[in-house]
Amino acid sequence: MATPIATKTFRSLKHNFLKINNLLYTRIPFCKKKHQIIETAKQADQWQAVIGLEIHAQINSASKLFSGSGTSFSSVVNNQVALFDAAIPGTLPVLNKKCVEAGVLTGLALNCSINKVSKFDRKHYFYADLPAGYQITQQRQPIAHNGRINFTVFNPASPKHTIPRDMSVGIIQLQLEQDSGKSLHDEDNQHTLVDLNRAGIALMEIVTAPDMSDSEEAAALVKELQLVLQAIDTCNCKMEEGSLRVDANVSIHRPGEPLGVRTEVKNLNSIRFVAKAINYEIAEHKRILESGGVIVNETKSFDFKTGKTVSMRDKEMKQDYRFMPEPNLPPLRVYDNSDFPTTKKSSQAINIDTLRAALPVLPAEKRHHLVHQQGLSVAHALMLVADDDLMQYYNSVLAASPHLTPKLVMSVLATDLLACLYKAKLAISDCYLLPRLFAEVCSLLQAEAITTTTTTKLIQLMFNGETLPPADIIENYEWHKITDRAEIQRHCEEAVERNPKAVRKYREGKPRYFTKLVYHVQTKSNGCTDPLVVTEILKKLISEVS
Repeated sequence: MATPIATKTFRSLKHNFLKINNLLYTRIPFCKKKHQIIETAKQADQWQAVIGLEIHAQINSASKLFSGSGTSFSSVVNNQVALFDAAIPGTLPVLNKKCVEAGVLTGLALNCSINKVSKFDRKHYFYADLPAGYQITQQRQPIAHNGRINFTVFNPASPKHTIPRDMSVGIIQLQLEQDSGKSLHDEDNQHTLVDLNRAGIALMEIVTAPDMSDSEEAAALVKELQLVLQAIDTCNCKMEEGSLRVDANVSIHRPGEPLGVRTEVKNLNSIRFVAKAINYEIAEHKRILESGGVIVNETKSFDFKTGKTVSMRDKEMKQDYRFMPEPNLPPLRVYDNSDFPTTKKSSQAINIDTLRAALPVLPAEKRHHLVHQQGLSVAHALMLVADDDLMQYYNSVLAASPHLTPKLVMSVLATDLLACLYKAKLAISDCYLLPRLFAEVCSLLQAEAITTTTTTKLIQLMFNGETLPPADIIENYEWHKITDRAEIQRHCEEAVERNPKAVRKYREGKPRYFTKLVYHVQTKSNGCTDPLVVTEILKKLISEVS
């Protein structure tokens, strides 16, 4: 199958960027007067949405947060359940050190302040798949708080986000907690079965500030969080396996008025569903309020089949979780270089500074380097950082030919190679065009030995199995770039002579007909002429036509 990045890349490059001012005029009803257009746009935007997320990330750990049972996905039902997970009386929790390290590392990656002393609480509520009748969490004194995640919002398919925009959203807190089990509903026999394999699995709950105003911003934040967690290896972020789940809190209000009543959409397990659920909920809030109704503070689920949210329970009566300190766990203490106890070995306690030093280069830093050091566009930088395999291929090409311009390499990679992969429904990791050979093609283009049209044909030919070196292919097919200006002039004169209608229409102010003339020259020259030179000569010839 084609990778999502190949699909997105091909589509975004095919359509390019749309201008925001053009979008304004094409998306609203036609009006003769400019003030009417502005007024219509204002009316369409009379509501402001406020969005905050609660994200549950499963920690990469071989054992659970408080027990030694396994965490493998799709294991045999109730096969990874310790006595503590089943809440057998007399069993006690034993804190998993690796999970604590993962929480601290994630907090550092999200620019959080790490609490040197954090505490565990019992949060009481009844679920059939929560045997103890409470969840051990860190609601009141979490391991990390007051952080910030920086990311770029960009979606060529969204009129509001066709131009990349940097954004920063606050992280209120990051807390460690245990997951519940899973209820399996047998509708035919009217039974509910319980699988406790997930019960007790270590989670990080990351609570964002309500700093977002539309679904694309929320989706971009989740994408960035995925990249961060994968970079530091604290969560695999496989949403289809439930390793990353999102709860979205949505409200709307008019500018200058108090915030509206919020609703919460639970357990969104794909980025696409996050965006769809938020869009639906915003539209639903608008519909209710504009018809004179009242928004009810409630919890909802998202039905991906209908694309609608469905009410689960209301929050009119505030639920009393009866939080209390977890009596079987002492306060959790972590240290830094300034207060690390000399009586303890490094394996016996957690050092914040040691974990800080182990942080890898994070996605935002990678994008900054690609844009400011290598001269790539923000769109191309986003593309590379989002796909490790694509980044590896790109770096391998540059390593094979260090003289190459990164911008040229990425342009050919995104325009030509990813288009071939998309058509063949292959991932970049399955590409059999070696980076070394791809670099040779780029070298020929950079040396102006071939044109961009020839580059596309050359990549397609080699991708489809041609084994000759690029230079030999060019020789065999006579694809050398035509530099003889007299020869280009002859092709251009022929184009003008054989296409009088296109010339006339172009002179009448219809620029699209000029493309036909360029196409004629490119066809006659087998794509071996420089379009810029062709354009220059054609315009001069047309201006001389009587």
